[in-house]
Amino acid sequence: MSSRDPSDLVLASASSARARLLAAAGLSFRVSPAAVDEAALKSALLAERATPRDIADKLAETKAVKVSRRCPGALVIGADQVLAAEGRLFDKPRDRAAAADQLRALRGRTHRLLSAAVIARDGAPLWRHVGQAELTMRAFSDAFIESYLDAEGDGVLQSVGAYRIEGRGVQLFSRVRGDLFTIQGMPLIEMLDFLRHHGICAR
Repeated sequence: MSSRDPSDLVLASASSARARLLAAAGLSFRVSPAAVDEAALKSALLAERATPRDIADKLAETKAVKVSRRCPGALVIGADQVLAAEGRLFDKPRDRAAAADQLRALRGRTHRLLSAAVIARDGAPLWRHVGQAELTMRAFSDAFIESYLDAEGDGVLQSVGAYRIEGRGVQLFSRVRGDLFTIQGMPLIEMLDFLRHHGICAR
């Protein structure tokens, strides 16, 4: 367990899943979400033909840098996740119908999840990493989609893939390659290594 003041580490995200990952790892931190127009930034990057990896990295960096400017001296974590499948990027579904459409588009296919994290201090990035996982959805039925969405409720709207692999979402897949932390939204193993070298958690 870290004994550092939580003001030393800041999560620039309102994501409850990312906060749970950090807390479960024994880190003390505070939350200060970044107000970033992600849709506009993503559109601009797509217009520049940025890769999915670069889009995830840039979104994470923008959040970390922005919040670090208002948190002097703190290490600020910005994170973002991009889902790419057959040349298409997917966003968090806006409602149940959109989630069902997304699951139908992904079933029977393989997609990539790119989870980027950037740590900044005083407006300057210090560290970055983009983790990648490859997931193949099985060819489930429309009836399964409906029963799955009935069980999961609005929770699927908080995930870019419309699933929580730590929950019933695991039933969507026939193959998963990559670590669970990356799939849940943060390359935690690599980040912890950086934080240990900066005294945030024990070495």
